Amino acid sequence: MENKKIAIIGAGNMGGAIVVGLLKSGFIKATNIFVSDRREHVLEEMKARGVNVAQNNSEAARKADVVITAVKPYHIENVLSEIKSELNEDKILISIVAGVGIDELGAMAGKEIPIFRVMPNTAIALQESLTCVSANGNTHAHKEYVMNLFNQLGETVEIQEELMAAATALSSCGIAFALRYIRAAMQGGIEIGFSAELAQFITAQTVKGATELVLQTGHHPEREIDKVTTPRGVTITGLNEMEHKGFSSSLIQGILASYNKIEKDLR
Repeated sequence: MENKKIAIIGAGNMGGAIVVGLLKSGFIKATNIFVSDRREHVLEEMKARGVNVAQNNSEAARKADVVITAVKPYHIENVLSEIKSELNEDKILISIVAGVGIDELGAMAGKEIPIFRVMPNTAIALQESLTCVSANGNTHAHKEYVMNLFNQLGETVEIQEELMAAATALSSCGIAFALRYIRAAMQGGIEIGFSAELAQFITAQTVKGATELVLQTGHHPEREIDKVTTPRGVTITGLNEMEHKGFSSSLIQGILASYNKIEKDLR
């Protein structure tokens, strides 16, 4: 268990998920977490989990060794302006704000501040996130800690910052894309006779199994597909029908559309 104190500014879907994941992991005591949010009901929920709460961002940042900003992009400038006086070269700033680059964060918070830009996904609450991390030049002494922190919440990879938009489309948006597949497969399951509850369980467990086949073996998906596609078999018949209807193409185009939307918004 680490002794650093962590402030999380903004306890919405992602900020709140980080709190939940950290508490489940045992990486940090609840009493070493400080949460600030303007919404009273959110603070009450966080307080019930045993963490410290504050409506004042500066107060939370002052008491912490690590400050995680989890706010909407249009709020980040005001937030950093509020807490700038509480930041220093020994305090880690972690931003999970989409679309705001490290140079921009440095201009707002101070270029001497160790800054990490992090892109998790919402599975972080279950300690199953894929989290992408990039950093500025002042972070060498803190990188091991930050990678270890997010490894408590899933798997972490360090990437070049120019890939952050791509990471957002593939991983953060990708959670929704995968869930949409699950929903569609459930609907198919219901149509062929299963109850909604059983179709959901079968589909979700099947997707989990497919994922573990790739993660644990390192095999390309097609290698595993080949094991279940026999000549004139039912699996290849279904796969070919999906491809005729544009299954792979539509998924690829969806990822590209999300990526292009991010790039457009950054201009």
